[in-house]
Amino acid sequence: MTSHPLALDPAAILQAYRTMRTIREFEERLHVEFAAGDMPGFVHLYAGEEASAVGIISHLTDADRIASTHRGHGHCIAKGVDVMAMMKEIYGRKGGSCQGKGGSMHIADIDKGMLGANGILGAGAPLACGAALAAKYQGKGAVAINFVGDGASNQGTFLESLNLAAVWNLPIVFVVENNGYAEATSRNYGVAVDSFVDRAAGFGLPGIAVDGTDFFAVHEAAGEVIRRAREGGGPSLMECRMVRFYGHFEGDAQGYRGPGELEDIRANRDCLKHFVAAVTTTGVLGAAALAAVDAEVAALIDRAVIEAKAAPHPVAADLLTDVYVSY
Repeated sequence: MTSHPLALDPAAILQAYRTMRTIREFEERLHVEFAAGDMPGFVHLYAGEEASAVGIISHLTDADRIASTHRGHGHCIAKGVDVMAMMKEIYGRKGGSCQGKGGSMHIADIDKGMLGANGILGAGAPLACGAALAAKYQGKGAVAINFVGDGASNQGTFLESLNLAAVWNLPIVFVVENNGYAEATSRNYGVAVDSFVDRAAGFGLPGIAVDGTDFFAVHEAAGEVIRRAREGGGPSLMECRMVRFYGHFEGDAQGYRGPGELEDIRANRDCLKHFVAAVTTTGVLGAAALAAVDAEVAALIDRAVIEAKAAPHPVAADLLTDVYVSY
């Protein structure tokens, strides 16, 4: 499936570019800063996958819920989580999205409908089913989106959730972000079916596969399945075929990559390059407007890093706050 920039309002296209560029700059900066040794825990970067998060989540509101993965920064930014608070969270500082106690792999913002990144593969699927069930009972047209990678798609929790969603006719979309590798295992080695859409058919769900490096194709496909869910049509599965620019985690030597593979995907499968080419050749946006966004985003990320490094760490008295709910 492909779409065309002229199908969207220029203001919406510019906002999509801003969000995609923010994710890219956020992740590229983390790649540099993590190497300095100041960030606690693991970091898994989303760079290269921006078209999936933004193309899908741009259809959502704060009332809609998403369940993310360990590679969750892009989903957070696309869902509207504050970038300054995110950076503080990743640095483990007060003022972070989870007050510095969740870190990169557990970053969340319930007010924005971001149920959290998750260090357990496939664990977000049943959580998203719960959110979808709540939305169905509330009857206000909200939906849930569950993001998983191609490796997590083999987990029992994910497959059981597909079945549960089908049986209960839940307003949920399962998104398989297929970047070709489950950690270091090739998708072709670890998954038997040719397409994850085949998995959907086994559970009675409609499915669609799109080029995850094409924002406009992702946006169009996501609009269809999300509208279907809102209108009571039930669950769907969407496969976004894309690439990641970095390793599974920061420090991954990526010895499993083929010769020249990283150079090729940077040159030929960069979703931001494709986006810029599409909007400029059609005349929807000019280079000056895009350059202005680039400068604003770069300044934002600079401020976020400076503020995060200056923010205080949590103290012992903060240990059990925000852990238990008081009724």
